[in-house]
Amino acid sequence: TLHHTKLTMKITENTLRRRADAVELPSTSASIADRLKYLILFTRKTQAQFAAELHIDPATLSKLLSGRLDVSKRMASRISGATGCDRDWLVLGTGIPFPRTATPSTVVREICRGVSAITDPEVCRYEMIGAPVYDIDVTAGHDALAAMFTDEHIVGRLFLPSINPASPIVRVSGESMKPQIPDGSYISIRPIANDSTIFWGQPYLVVTDDYRMVKVLRRHPDESKIILHSFNPEFDDIELPRDQIRHLFVVQSVITYNIFG
Repeated sequence: TLHHTKLTMKITENTLRRRADAVELPSTSASIADRLKYLILFTRKTQAQFAAELHIDPATLSKLLSGRLDVSKRMASRISGATGCDRDWLVLGTGIPFPRTATPSTVVREICRGVSAITDPEVCRYEMIGAPVYDIDVTAGHDALAAMFTDEHIVGRLFLPSINPASPIVRVSGESMKPQIPDGSYISIRPIANDSTIFWGQPYLVVTDDYRMVKVLRRHPDESKIILHSFNPEFDDIELPRDQIRHLFVVQSVITYNIFG
């Protein structure tokens, strides 16, 4: 069964600034370690929780905070992706910690901060840290998805009862699946080992050598083919030979959002 989650948010110009004002902002002469300490205070996490979010051990984080270990470019990108902070601010101290524009990445970070229960003691006790949200449009390009599911692409984690925490959440673009899956929605996907376990009538992310698209799968009279169906009636069905399918991911949940302000 496909789950739909609709999140309504009010993002104004001062939303992120009000959050940052709750913790004293480092001076322009502060070190990168000072800005890292600020992020820990700002996110209201313990050092152990912050280290876990970065997928490093607490001892490594302690060395970063003390200046005994330099923050590498890769680590800076990881910190930026995990917290949503501006990378130039983190590394150089220029600009502001958090962007004010409602870009797709900013929006999904806001979603994760707004409904995630990562810091809830009961959630942490059961190690339910939420499904990883990747800044990846799975319907754009045809690079191997497995190579893209890396820590550098994670922009947050989402914890909701209907979302499988073991499944990646990715972005979808295009008009063919409107209105059920609007352009810019996020979907939770799970890989299927082979096409013999297809649930007909269910949306899937279909990967071939040439493209990736989200479509409803329907039976074809010819068992060697399948039908790719769009929710949008303006798009025609596509007949696809089964042997052209390289990977299938069932769409478990659809996350849409409205932005006001």
